[in-house]
Amino acid sequence: MDGLAIRDLVVEYTGSGYAVRPIDGLSVQADPGELVVLLGPSGSGKTTLLSCLGGILRPTSGQVHVDGVDVTGLAGAEVEAYRRDKVGFVFQAFNLVPTLTALENISLPAALAKRKVDKAWLDEVVATVGLGHRLEHRPSELSGGQQQRVAVARALASSPEIIFADEPTGNLDSRTGAEILTFMRRAVRELGQTIVMVTHDPVSASYADRVVILADGRIVDEIHDPTPDAVLDRMKNLSR
Repeated sequence: MDGLAIRDLVVEYTGSGYAVRPIDGLSVQADPGELVVLLGPSGSGKTTLLSCLGGILRPTSGQVHVDGVDVTGLAGAEVEAYRRDKVGFVFQAFNLVPTLTALENISLPAALAKRKVDKAWLDEVVATVGLGHRLEHRPSELSGGQQQRVAVARALASSPEIIFADEPTGNLDSRTGAEILTFMRRAVRELGQTIVMVTHDPVSASYADRVVILADGRIVDEIHDPTPDAVLDRMKNLSR
């Protein structure tokens, strides 16, 4: 595993007499076995950056390498293969398949990639997110919090090289959120995965190895071995 490397990334939108850069020359790295949090105010570029990393949005310039693959150079079926074979996603909108059960949704990435899921690991993921009694239910039969748990389990179950998570505990109570974040840290440590997580919550950010703070599409600060108080203090300074 090579982790994540971003070099001089720019996303620019232009129109008649204007140009907007939600990402403006950003460079950062995340190593295998590292959980990195992207933190910043609304409009700082967090979600745009996550879209570039996932191959959803093509940047204007710069490069994104994930596990040795130049994501910015992929097109068509290559993008689909990258997202299917190397990446796990946790979206705020869940993106579950409505006709599949919770278990089928969790197992879907591995099935599409024709990979066999380690049953012991799958059972542990399901137990950690507290879904054992809801596996045969479809998304419409689950609450928002339960759908979020399915989305987290889906990202973790097939042990991808890298996971991109957008507010993965945003719809969960604090106890369940803490359990999932602890489990994500364990996946990083034991499987050597890389996790890049967007959050606005200082407590969630404290589970990271490193917090990267964004403002106006640029990195303005980093915190190693963060605590909730340290994250909150930096964010307060940023808003002044």
